[in-house]
This record gives sequence, C-alpha cells and structure tokens, in this order.
Amino acid sequence: MALEQKLHLKLSQKLIMTPSLQQAIKLLQLSKLELQEVLNQELLENPLLEETAEEVKAEEAEAEAQEAKAADGQEEPKKTETAEQEKEKDSFDEIDYDAYFQDYIEYGYNPRGMGEEHEEFPIENTLTRPPNLTDHLTWQLSMSDASPNVKEIGAFIIGNIDEDGYLRATNEEIASSGNHDPAEVEKAVKAIQSLDPIGVGARDLRECLLLQLEFLELDVPLVEEIIRDHWDMFMQRHFVQLAKALGIDMKTLEGVVEIIKHLDPKPGRKYSNERAIYVEPDVYVQKVGDEYVIVLNEDGMPKLRINGSYRAMLNSMDSKQDGETVNYIKDKIRSAVWLIKSLDQRQRTIYKVAESIVKHQREFLEKGIDFLRPLVLRDVADDIQMHESTVSRVVSNKYMHTPRGLFLMKYFFHSGIDSDTGEDISSLTVKKKIQSFIDAEDPRKPLSDSKIMKILNDEGINIARRTVAKYRDELNIPSSTDRKQIF
Repeated sequence: MALEQKLHLKLSQKLIMTPSLQQAIKLLQLSKLELQEVLNQELLENPLLEETAEEVKAEEAEAEAQEAKAADGQEEPKKTETAEQEKEKDSFDEIDYDAYFQDYIEYGYNPRGMGEEHEEFPIENTLTRPPNLTDHLTWQLSMSDASPNVKEIGAFIIGNIDEDGYLRATNEEIASSGNHDPAEVEKAVKAIQSLDPIGVGARDLRECLLLQLEFLELDVPLVEEIIRDHWDMFMQRHFVQLAKALGIDMKTLEGVVEIIKHLDPKPGRKYSNERAIYVEPDVYVQKVGDEYVIVLNEDGMPKLRINGSYRAMLNSMDSKQDGETVNYIKDKIRSAVWLIKSLDQRQRTIYKVAESIVKHQREFLEKGIDFLRPLVLRDVADDIQMHESTVSRVVSNKYMHTPRGLFLMKYFFHSGIDSDTGEDISSLTVKKKIQSFIDAEDPRKPLSDSKIMKILNDEGINIARRTVAKYRDELNIPSSTDRKQIF
C-alpha cells in the first residue's frame, strides 16, 4: 500500500488551559498568607503593577485641608503656635533632671554618650532559632573528653537519632559508615547514651526506660525486672498474671506501675523546636440583627493597579522603532490584567462558597454542633452553579471565622448517618456523642464499641459497630481494653 499525504477537516471541542485560566486556578487554592506572598512577588517582578496608596492620598488630602484652613485665617495658627510653645515650656519645667541623669551615672555612661540608649542584649547574642535535639547533643559531645575517633562516630550517631530521641541505625551500619572498629562504635553509642536527656540513643522503648532507670539510680528492683523479663505481659496489661509471676500483691504492683508510667517514653521531645503555626481567617461571618454577613478578609492584601505612566509611554512609542520595548510593555500589561482579573474572580468565588456554607449551616451557627447538617461539595456546587472541583479548591487551606469559633472551611463538609427521624445526622455530631459517652464512663468498666453502638441505636441513630470503632480511632481514643483502669 502506497503512502500518501492528504488534508482533512475535523471539527472537535477541547478544553484548553489558557495561561489566564491556569493562573486563576492557582490563585483560587492559595490561602490568604500564601496569596500575599504571590502578590508581593508579582509586584517585584512586574514593573507595570503598583500598589494603590489610599492611605497616602488621605493624608495628602488632610494636609491640603489644613493648609486651606490656615490660609483663610492667619491669626489662628499664630495663637496655636504660641499655646504650643507655652505648653512645651511648662513640660520642661516639670522634668526632674537629677533623677533622669542619675540613671546614666548608675549605668556608668560617658558624658559624651549621654544621648545613647543602653543596650542590654547585644544583637550577636540573639538566636535565630532555639537549639534542637541535634544541636544539644552535638554541643555536649564536643565538650566531652571523648577521643577524636569516638567524636567522629558520635557525630554520625547523632545524625541518625530521630526527634523522639531513638537511634535508628544498627552498630553494623554505623561501623560500615567509615570502616570503624566495632568496639569503638559500641563506646561511641555508650557515650551518646550518657548525654542529656537521659534515655536518648536507645533503639526501642525498653532500652530507653532501662537507661533512665540506670541514670536515675532508682532502688526498685521490681521495675527493672518487669521491663527486662515481663515486658510483653506489662504491655498487654495482664496485671493479675504479672503480679502472680512476681509474687506480689496488686497494691505493690500498682506502686511499681506508677513508677514506670512516670518515665519518659520520648526523651527527645523536650528539645523539639516546633513552633506554633498561626492562621489568619480568609472569611469572617458576623451576625447583624437576624442575618449573617460575610466579609472577606483583605487586611494586608495589596490593592493592585496598572501604572499609568507606562500606558502613556506605550502610546507615545513607535511600534517600528521601539518594537522590543513595546512588546515588553504589552506583555507586562497583559500579565497584570490577567492577575487583577484572576484575583477579583477568586474573591467573588470565595464569597459565593462562604455564602452557600452559611445558608446550609445556619442552624449550626445558631444552636451549636448538635445541629450541624451533613454537607458534601456537590451540594454547594449545585447551589452556586459551579463545578465541584472549583468548590474543592476554594475550601482548601482556608479558614472561616464564625460566632462559633475559627474553623477550616472543609470542617463543614462531611457525610451523614441515617436516623429514625428521617433526616441524616452529621458524622461530627455522632463523634461528639461518642466522645461524651466515653468521658462519662466508669474507668473500671469502660464502654465497648458494641455498647456505644447500642446506645446510639436506642437514640435512633442507625450506626454499625465498625463505624463506631472508626470514629473512635479518628478521635484518638484507645479501645475499651486499653482504657480500663485496673488499679
């Protein structure tokens, strides 16, 4: 069969992601703080973009008004100036100069440096961040009298200690890292385990607790015996069998178990430098009268506009002679217009989604979590006539401040559970009920998942036992066996 070239016409529809659409999607899923960073970066990169200085205009208008007022009556400013001079003179007469200069004398200031302020903390002594566990261990190792070889191996060991303080490398792996002698590796491991915090450098929980017993020098042989010889029985909470194996009564065992409970299972956490993450709401919901008003948080957001001087420059240029410059300005203008339009579209979309959430969850805002309605993305998407993926991007990483508190916008979206009343009940409401049941239970006879399921079924909530277990795990609540108090 011979090969030949032919021309064909084909009509088809395709969804093309234009640069403006890509930018709009990108801006839509950013939080307020992330958006601020993007806009500030755009202001630096695009010379045609500028931030409107509304405050500066207000100050200039106020200054012009004062000048006009002074021009109308020239006598009044002179009187004001005289009054100010008198007030300043009186204030200087009231100053206690002896007490003022006594502070300089006590600090030992040189008369030439009278105008200088006392600096208590030099800037070079200011830390940019608090020391973490690695820094703390490295400092101790460098100050120890260990040999250079042990310090070298110890530095490798410190690099393999996780944030909880556990060593995540075997002696063989440590030795193979630099062809070190196994005896030197063992010596280095012991050196690290002797550092603060006690228990650091252990490979598992048992070794960690034994190291703490060794350094605390607790004279309670039963504690060490339980950890060394009866660890599995202790972890499975078989305390009756454990008491028989040790030959002691339950009262004595209770005191021994309390000692073990007070040991630190994660010694490295003391030196964690994790900082609190501050969030800023993207939407405020305020109640005004009987209605809820939605206000977008635009505090700190730059107000963008296109620099007018570049527009005038573009009009005055000849596209033939200054073609490269003209194309550059047009490209930057196009980019600036896309950004401003995308930003406006983002704000309007967030407002629509927030308005729909408030409409669906009005009872929650009025009465609390017991009245939180089941809600999915499809419900809001149908309400505002947008795609479900758009709603998903809007609620991602964004917070809503309501009279009930600060919530992730995703908080209001969750599944429902059938009830005898005919209306679905929010899964969050069911979780709250499970939490309240467990908080009120008898610690010696904790409620099982089956018992909680029966209580909820009696209240008309049709839920399975495995669903109760799933919600309990999501609430980070142990099973009834682990919650049971023996002593």
